[in-house]
Amino acid sequence: MRCAKIVISFLVSLMMIGVCFAQTSEEIGFEEQLLEQLMEELPSDMDVSEVLENLREIISRPIDLNKATEADFAALLFLNPIQIQNILQHRELSGAYVSVLELQAVDGMDLNTAKMLQRFVQVKSQTGYGFSPKQIVKESQYEVILRYGRVLQAQEGYHIADENRSRYLGSADRIATRIRMNHDDKFLLSINMNKHAGEPFFQHDRKYGFDFYSGNILFKDVGPIKRLVIGDYALQFGQGLVVWNGLHFGKGAWLGSVARQGAGLLPYKSLIQSNFLRGASASIASDNWTFTPFFSLNKLSGNVSETAEGERIFSSINYSGYHRTPAELSGRRTIGQLVYGGNISYQKHRTQIGASYLANSFNRTFQPREELRNRYAFTGREMQNVGVHYHHNWRNTYFYGESAHSIGNGYAINNGLMSSLHPKFTLLINHRYYGKDYHHFFGQSIGESSVLGNESGLYTGLMYQLDRKIEFVNYLDVFRFPWLRFRANAPTKGMDFLSQLSYIWYKKGRLTFRFRHRLRQENTILEGRNEYLLGNAIRNQGRIDFQYKLNNRWAIRSRGEMSYYFKEFTSRDFGYMFFQDLIWTSSRQKLSGNGRLAYFNTDSFQSRIYAYEQNVLYAASFPVFYNQGWRAYSNLRWRANRHVDFWARYAITYFPKEENIGSQLDKINGNKRSDLVLQVRFRW
Repeated sequence: MRCAKIVISFLVSLMMIGVCFAQTSEEIGFEEQLLEQLMEELPSDMDVSEVLENLREIISRPIDLNKATEADFAALLFLNPIQIQNILQHRELSGAYVSVLELQAVDGMDLNTAKMLQRFVQVKSQTGYGFSPKQIVKESQYEVILRYGRVLQAQEGYHIADENRSRYLGSADRIATRIRMNHDDKFLLSINMNKHAGEPFFQHDRKYGFDFYSGNILFKDVGPIKRLVIGDYALQFGQGLVVWNGLHFGKGAWLGSVARQGAGLLPYKSLIQSNFLRGASASIASDNWTFTPFFSLNKLSGNVSETAEGERIFSSINYSGYHRTPAELSGRRTIGQLVYGGNISYQKHRTQIGASYLANSFNRTFQPREELRNRYAFTGREMQNVGVHYHHNWRNTYFYGESAHSIGNGYAINNGLMSSLHPKFTLLINHRYYGKDYHHFFGQSIGESSVLGNESGLYTGLMYQLDRKIEFVNYLDVFRFPWLRFRANAPTKGMDFLSQLSYIWYKKGRLTFRFRHRLRQENTILEGRNEYLLGNAIRNQGRIDFQYKLNNRWAIRSRGEMSYYFKEFTSRDFGYMFFQDLIWTSSRQKLSGNGRLAYFNTDSFQSRIYAYEQNVLYAASFPVFYNQGWRAYSNLRWRANRHVDFWARYAITYFPKEENIGSQLDKINGNKRSDLVLQVRFRW
């Protein structure tokens, strides 16, 4: 009966509202497809706003085909390195682009990609630019976004009165504010303010309101200064062995994500409170040289303690950004961090060579826990990294790589090639070696582990594209961990294989079949024996996904997915999920929406399944599904006028066999969890 009520309420709400994450079902499909291919199994609270915001900004102010650099095209994400190099070479050999339609004549550019790219680029005449403050204020475009959300059910952490117990100090409300100012894409101002659920708001020591404030000012193309950022910023160089701030992508159905294309200096716009730099940086160009010096002074959160000798130490950093409980709040901004360094690169034609130096210093001593697996871990207050990166395009082959060294310790190496052996066939080979004693703070690159280090691997990917209808993607990644790691008390090895076949109706739909097999070795305990052994942990996943645009107003998406987990000597778990999406846009596009009804059933968390969900503008989520239950959501977008837009989102998860949901402070006494999000945007 309860299940029927959930289904009926979902269908009624869907008829009344729907969502609107994008202006049309075509844009919804593009963003969803892109994010799902780039991001595999991200945390449910991962903020992808920096990706979505950047793509939408480019659509509203397309980049100039005749001025765009390699980094500008790399920011689009869906172009692989060979395509980017061919676009630039076509401009160099044939002269300035006359029309965006000319992209279809670029070597190696398939029709689907060319059509997609045309939405992000333009050919425009060159105009002068002045930095008059009065002109900037008067002629700029402004955007303010206010977002509110909360879990509607009561959670235990908000109702504990005993001050001696762990509890949430603030309300269950989630509040975020984004402020943007843009003058001709040359002067940009960004401000973010964010409060997580449970964090104090104008309470306790939060007398200034929000827990997290972030902002920056960006100047572009001021004489030799290509970019100047004051405030919070991100750096992305080489393959990410020395520094790669912000969101990063690992292995997925899009092979191009393996061959990193560093965007250099970027303003930091995410709500995530870690992995960014706070200070100033500039990209200065002269002829074929670009120099990017940077300086950052920031405070991190973590539990600081004192040794018997009186030395202040910390063993971990709070990357979540949560400051909800007394314990979390006591560790807020207790670790000072000084970062400085620079990157210099030389680029001529289709070759780039660069070098990076980064120094990182803490005001406390980092001392990891005394465990055997931490034998080669970083200890101390200071670390320095140097690296050399390169890429070169020869005919239809793109060579790339980076070698890095943590001074006084280990090395990290990442090299690869992407080759278009045939207009319909692409090969990618990547080799990586990250020493067990390679220390870094901002490094992020392809790997099986979440931490760059103690790993080596060989990745091979193949993509076959027949006309514009059939796309066949495969990759095999074989890796090993030469030293101990979490949940493995000995050196281990494993493999990751993915195969995906897609049939595409151009601008109409897509049918996708996917299989993924992963094997890793982990600790396991035999019954009756009080010792750890290594056992194979296997996870197989199969997926069928169908999406189709019925007409200009309606689109559908259906998916079925199965998961099988087997751990040697201990467990064997199954899981499956089905969902149905419906996407709708009114004829005048003032009101639009989508919604989903999903059923999932898994034996345990090990056989869990992830699925991307639409959300309000500049938001998306990748919730994890396990146990048995129903999931439904529906959202609304109403474009009141050219200056004001409203979004609303309601989602509910129902577990028919559970009496409680969650644990500890997030525990809900009941079998339903629902979430509400409201957002308004003002533009002028």
